[in-house]
This record gives sequence, C-alpha cells and structure tokens, in this order.
Amino acid sequence: MRRFPLPVRLLLVNQFGVNTGFYLLIPYLATHLGDVGLSAAATGVVLGVRTLSQQGLFLLGGSASDRLGPRRVIIAGCALRTVGFGLFAIGDTMTVLLAASVLSGLAGALFNPAVRAYIAEESDDRVGAFALFNVYGQAGALAGPLLGSVLLLWDFRVSALVAAGIFAVLTVAQALVLPARDVPPHRGTVLDDWRESLADKRFLAFTVALTGMFVLQNQLYLVLPLEVERVTGSARAVAAVFLVSTVATLLLQVRVTRWFERMPRGRAIAVGMAVMGLGFTATALSHVWAGLLGPLTAAFFLSLGVMIAHPFVYELIPAFGRTGLSGTYFGVFYLVSGLAATVGNAGVGWVFGVSGTAASLVCVAVGLACAAAVLWLHRRGVLSPTREVAR
Repeated sequence: MRRFPLPVRLLLVNQFGVNTGFYLLIPYLATHLGDVGLSAAATGVVLGVRTLSQQGLFLLGGSASDRLGPRRVIIAGCALRTVGFGLFAIGDTMTVLLAASVLSGLAGALFNPAVRAYIAEESDDRVGAFALFNVYGQAGALAGPLLGSVLLLWDFRVSALVAAGIFAVLTVAQALVLPARDVPPHRGTVLDDWRESLADKRFLAFTVALTGMFVLQNQLYLVLPLEVERVTGSARAVAAVFLVSTVATLLLQVRVTRWFERMPRGRAIAVGMAVMGLGFTATALSHVWAGLLGPLTAAFFLSLGVMIAHPFVYELIPAFGRTGLSGTYFGVFYLVSGLAATVGNAGVGWVFGVSGTAASLVCVAVGLACAAAVLWLHRRGVLSPTREVAR
C-alpha cells in the first residue's frame, strides 16, 4: 500500500469498512422485516427497492462523479447510507423501511462508481490498486457477517446502529483526507455524456462480453449454496463456500495479479473467465465427488477466475473514454452488468430447478463463451485503450 498516495490508501481501507458495514446488516434484514410483522411479499418489496435503487441508478452516480468530482459523490454516498441504515434501526413502518431502502440503494449507486473512478484516476498502477481493492472488499465481506451474528445476540437495531456508525466514521475520514480538487469544465450535458459512452462500440462490446463475469459471480449466492445444501442436507454448511472464497482471495489475489500482469490484458481476462466457468465442472460432476468437495472446488476456481480478471477489467473500463468520463463509463458498465446478472440469475435458477447438473453446465458454457468473446475482441484490437493503461 505504501506506493499509493494517501487518498487511494484511504479508499482501500474504505472498501473494507463499506463491506463490513453492509454485510453485518443486509444478510439479516429479511429476518428482521419478518420479525416486525411484514409479510413475505412486503419483505420482498423492501429488499427489491433497495436493489433497484442501487442497480438502476449506477449511471446517475457515475455521471455525478464526473460532473461534481468523485470526492463529493463518495462523501455524499457514505452519508446517505449512514442515514439509510440509521432508519432501519429506528423505524418499523413500511414508509420508513422503504425510505431506508431507497437511501441505502442510492448511496451504493453514488459511491461505487465514484470510488472506482477516483482510484483509476489517482493511481499510477491501476491493476495493483484494484487487486488490493478486491482484497480489502473480501476481508470486509468476511468480517461483516461475523460481526453481525455477534451483534444480533443483542438486537437487530444494535447491528443497524453499528453499521450506520461505520459509515458515519468513513464519511468523516473521507471529508478530512480526500483532497478537494477543481472539476474540469464539461462540454455538453449529462445526456451528451451518456450518448457518448453508449455510442462507444468498442466499450459496449467489451461490456457485453463481460456480462457473464457477474452472472457467474452471483452463483456464489445461488448455485453453490443450493448445491451445498443438496449434498449435505444442511444450510449451515453454506458458510464453508464463502470461507473458501474469502480466504483464497486474501492469500492469493496480489500474487495472482503479479503473475498475470505481464500478459496482454485481453488474454488475462479471457483466462479468468475460462477458469470461472470451468470451475463449475466440479459441481456438474458432483456424483463423483464426496460431499462438499465439489462445491468447494467450484468456489475456489470461481474466486481464482475473479482474481485473475477483475483488476484488469477495472483497469480497462476508464481507458476506453476520454478524460473526465471515468465515472460515466463505470456507471454504464455496472448498469448493464447488473441487469445481466439479474436475468442470468433467474435463468440459472430456473435450470437448477430442473437439474443441478444442467445448471452447472450452463455456468461452464457462460464462462467459456465470455472467454472466447473477450479473446476475439483482443485479437481484433478492440481492447487497445484510447488512453494509456498504467503497467
């Protein structure tokens, strides 16, 4: 971390705090909503509103980062999540819970593109920065549920207040550490920025080719837990999947990035996608594995593929557009990927209902198809950035 400027170091630690605060609350939210008397349908609405507020507004958050500067948007996003999680602690009416969901989702839509745009613009070594970004995020994703399970021994509202407190501390730290910088004047309107990014055929081809990455990542929460429960008969064993994924990332991410950094970006991303997909052969052949070995093997290779591909994907996204549009490009990428992940999850879930083996084979096919698409784009020179990519 020492080779990165202080603001980037703060945002790496910030990602640990963001994921810790998020995961100590959100995994237990559905149970809390049932405890306060909401029906299953109303619970689904509250959770769906939060997801829709975040996924649907990524483009708005990216544009805000470009127009107002990422510092302001990052601070605003963390402040909004402080308020949103605070409302979960003090209210149990449908109106308050919906307001909390909207604010929490909007917060994510603001600071997620802005943080990545800030790191991309401020780092001489984008790949190294995003590799560490993934490590800190995974560490927070592990710490959050553990802390949340302990806080629930007292009350869900205690968890919500602690989560809100974490985001409040992050907000203050960002205001103190992130330097205030002038935002270059923009030509045209926000709609012009959107048209420019959506008219970038090279970037759109890259985005579509990478949609499978998010579809496969989401199987950490769908196919693999269902497969674990099927082979063990217990939902408690699902924790082992997340433990394997997190520990593998903490131990290997930086090393893996260094190994693949010498490879052309397109090839490295293609290898990552292929590894993600091929990992699901372990669950497709679950009848030859003993117990948890199949899903845990799949979880490891899924995580390994993410480790290979993610830093290079994040490095390339802002390099497609002109200076000053990094946030918009990240926003478009996340919006398309979020929609693809939603549709893909629904499709894979339907197939799993018919056959778990068939669902795993679909995942294998998605990974290999996306790897082939990225490799094809690489060979055609589509992935050669318009702006220099730091190495």
